[in-house]
Amino acid sequence: MSETLHVQKIREGTVIDHINAGCALSVLRILGITGREGNVVSIIMNVPSQRLGTKDIVKVEGRELEHDEVDKIALIAPKATINIIRNYLVVEKQKTKLPRLIRGITRCGSVACISNSDEPVEAMFFVESEDPVRLRCYYCNRFMEQENVLGQF
Repeated sequence: MSETLHVQKIREGTVIDHINAGCALSVLRILGITGREGNVVSIIMNVPSQRLGTKDIVKVEGRELEHDEVDKIALIAPKATINIIRNYLVVEKQKTKLPRLIRGITRCGSVACISNSDEPVEAMFFVESEDPVRLRCYYCNRFMEQENVLGQF
């Protein structure tokens, strides 16, 4: 007996596919989606995936993601695919990719880091590894693993 996953198509908006299983809510947090914006948001978690084993999917109707938002998603879901939907058709498809330098998205885990002081210094990180995500602080060289990054969202 085969099982079929029935998920309604969206007319306009964004589908974020191939999110690591269990990370869909973190994706919503990093995008600032609370559910109070008025957009219909569908969250599908822990579904079978040939590529990942299991995955999450997020569909946001009436909103197209900006390129900087795609960069943020890459911190949480480095293998995600972003599909922009118009009139029920995929008009743009892109994979997440971390830039070599990340600015202002997450903060350093070291309380002694200058980026956590009262100085007007923007937190910056070098991407040491994309999957799993591993960052190195530009200022204090402290490493942050993906779990540390996820804990901030």
